[in-house]
Amino acid sequence: MMDSVDVPIISAHVPVYAHPGDAGADLVATESAHLEPGERAQIGTGVRIALPDGYVAFVVPRSGLAAKHGITVLNSPGTVDAGYRGEIKVTLLNTDAANAFDVAPGDRIAQLIIMALPRVTFLPVETLPDSARGEGGFGSTGYTTGHTA
Repeated sequence: MMDSVDVPIISAHVPVYAHPGDAGADLVATESAHLEPGERAQIGTGVRIALPDGYVAFVVPRSGLAAKHGITVLNSPGTVDAGYRGEIKVTLLNTDAANAFDVAPGDRIAQLIIMALPRVTFLPVETLPDSARGEGGFGSTGYTTGHTA
């Protein structure tokens, strides 16, 4: 098991992991919103953190909201850089074509995933080494047997 990382936080609702071993800690809304089909809204969480250098936080959708209500996080994953000290806000999008969705203070609206992130040095070259995939892009790996498009 990896060592724990201390992350200083200012929040009335500290994110919590629902179950042991969960990757994401739940973020809760601090304000109300009403999302009609196709609408989006930026929702405050009241969470401000100080990530250590070499770490990044990602704001990602909650699978239950997506599966049951069509609610997702726009620009997912939202990236929180180590130097950012402002409030983490979540831009929710209602993808349901027929039903509105209401957010109330205290509702779990997204998850926060914190990861170590190596600093990368980009090395300009004339050619790249070959790989099994090559230059194949979206859809280049094909479909499963029996799939009809």
